[in-house]
Amino acid sequence: MADLDEPVTIPSVQEPDPAAAPQVKDPVVPWYWRRYRKHTPLGWIGRILLGLLAAILLAWAILFITKGRFLKHSFERIASQSTHRTVKVAGDFQFYFNPINLKFVAEGLSVSNPDWAGPRNFFEAKRIDLRGAVVPFLFSGTRRINRLELDGARVDMEWDKAHQHNSWTFGTGKGKPFELPLIRSATVTGTQVRYRDPRQQLAADIVIETAKATDSRFASAIRLNGTGTARTTPFAVTGALLSPNATITGGENQLMLHFDAARTKLDVVGTLPGATELEGSKLRVTARGGNLADLLAVIGVAIPETRTYKLNSALTKAGNEWRFTGLNGFFGDSDIAGTLTVALKEPRLLLTATLATRKLDIIDVAPFIGYNPDLVAAKGAAGAITRVGGTPRLLPDAKLRVDALRNFDADVRYTVRTLRARSLPVSNIALTLGLDNSLLTLSPLTFDMARGHVASDITINARRAAVVTDYDIRLSPTPLGVLLAGWGVEESGTTGTVKARIKLTGTGDTVHDSLSNANGRVAIILPKGSFWTRNIQLSELDLGTFVYKLFQGKLKEPVQINCGLIGFTVRNGIAAADPILIDTQKNVMIGRGGFSFRNEALDIAFRADGKKFSLISAQSPVGIGGYFAAPAINPISPQLVERAGVGLGLSLVATPLAGVLAFVDVGDAKSAACGPVLSGATAKAQTTTKGKPRDDVGRGTTAKAEDGKRSNAEKKGQKKKFLGIF
Repeated sequence: MADLDEPVTIPSVQEPDPAAAPQVKDPVVPWYWRRYRKHTPLGWIGRILLGLLAAILLAWAILFITKGRFLKHSFERIASQSTHRTVKVAGDFQFYFNPINLKFVAEGLSVSNPDWAGPRNFFEAKRIDLRGAVVPFLFSGTRRINRLELDGARVDMEWDKAHQHNSWTFGTGKGKPFELPLIRSATVTGTQVRYRDPRQQLAADIVIETAKATDSRFASAIRLNGTGTARTTPFAVTGALLSPNATITGGENQLMLHFDAARTKLDVVGTLPGATELEGSKLRVTARGGNLADLLAVIGVAIPETRTYKLNSALTKAGNEWRFTGLNGFFGDSDIAGTLTVALKEPRLLLTATLATRKLDIIDVAPFIGYNPDLVAAKGAAGAITRVGGTPRLLPDAKLRVDALRNFDADVRYTVRTLRARSLPVSNIALTLGLDNSLLTLSPLTFDMARGHVASDITINARRAAVVTDYDIRLSPTPLGVLLAGWGVEESGTTGTVKARIKLTGTGDTVHDSLSNANGRVAIILPKGSFWTRNIQLSELDLGTFVYKLFQGKLKEPVQINCGLIGFTVRNGIAAADPILIDTQKNVMIGRGGFSFRNEALDIAFRADGKKFSLISAQSPVGIGGYFAAPAINPISPQLVERAGVGLGLSLVATPLAGVLAFVDVGDAKSAACGPVLSGATAKAQTTTKGKPRDDVGRGTTAKAEDGKRSNAEKKGQKKKFLGIF
């Protein structure tokens, strides 16, 4: 045991010698890993892309070698699920890239229709062989088929009754318009296409065949023929697509189509950029027939019937628009030119047109008003008259095609330089027609007439169950002499003017029906001016002045009109004078009565009260009766005959001089205040020049005063009484 006092020696700890320590080697790393871990992230991305490309090349090689036949069942399953249809391939199946274009081959391919379309298949073919362009589809979505071979195919294209779904729009969404893929070249044998559209009442069955062309310039031609019905009208179509393979060599396809239908023939000729490539097509269209309405009915567009027509136009397609440019031709005895665009929009077609006519024949206007142009051409004005219950009817009864208005919208500008019509001096017609969801507007509709101007705005609202029409027609101040000259009245000596406004609202789908229950006002205003004495005196029946001036040779001496108003208030289709008041230099003409839009009857009486003494003045009423189509003027009213009898009696019992006393007017008529007259005011607002209310112009009704009281004029006796209806 060591002594505790002895120092303890602690041995020192020495640091290990690095050189003497055993060396540890780095783990073994493969050479390729050492190489790739030195790359940047960008390098990694490049390597990943190279890997994907290698996988694609491998898949391409597998598909190319096997022709993709092993994908047959996968194709049927995926296609059925995505289209919600049953897709089957009964025979051979190929799906691969050759080399970059997609090649698809299927024998016995069938695609079922949706349940609502019935048991037929939407598509079936003995064999389909196509080569689709992949690159345009990936980068621009363009569906282009470079080559198509189709044998024994049947295509069933159909809309449902509600026009919400169709057989070619897959999935459960709303049906879309059909867009045919671009096909650069094709060979088609034994292929049939069936098309049905219940709403448009259009059905067609077309057979398509490829045949060798007799012309050595073309290798082959695709020909088609078929039949169908459009709006119950049968039609037949034949056509050919010449040189369908020309596009491959940079050429163009030549198209020829011919349609035959009742009274209609349509030819389409020109070139297409591709076999089914309509964009940028260069076509010419010629249409001729007995009625232009037949042609437009094919696309569900309704216009009034026309006479024989012929139209020529260039045609091309741009997007969803079919553009008719350089359009020219004639309908009836009228010419027409301009442009027309039909845009295939949803939910309705849109027609946009700018049209012009140099000379428009009045007969060709007839159907647009509601008359039969053939009857008007054969019988003249009498052709516009029908008979209802033994009475003549003038207002047209042609029904508005409310159902057809739902099929399309329109924006049409139409101008006419001259209207060819006897006794109707009309020119420079300008019409803007708009149709928006069954709201039809003719606004503005303007034209010049006898150096005056007519402006109108007409709105036909067919959105409701009952069609409502608003009429607003305005005639600017027009020389009355020029206007009357059209009816054979000499213009000389007449400097007066006339202006007017018609503002009515009615319900009904014909002109007659809408006016038969219309409400509103009609006002014709005669500002100050002079009129030929012969015309004015005959209308006033102031026989004393007329005979006097006849012997003096002064029939053309002007008579001054201070102011005049022929106004009617229309209630439920019945127009009542409100008022008829014309103030002349020597008389005040007033009228009572009215007319009916319902049965078109007239029952108006005019009377002239003299301001000055007139020795021979037959101032009992002048009656206007009959109907619009057959008015009757009765200047020898019962009151006038009665006065003649009194005069004859006085001549017998007294002296011949006393006999004329029955025809003397004492000249007690009160001059009219022209302010209310020129403003078109109603009868209640009319006054004399002294500001007193007039009691001789009625109350705007066709019956006697509502309260049973007689006016002062009526109390004066028989000589101031109107026709029996008052």
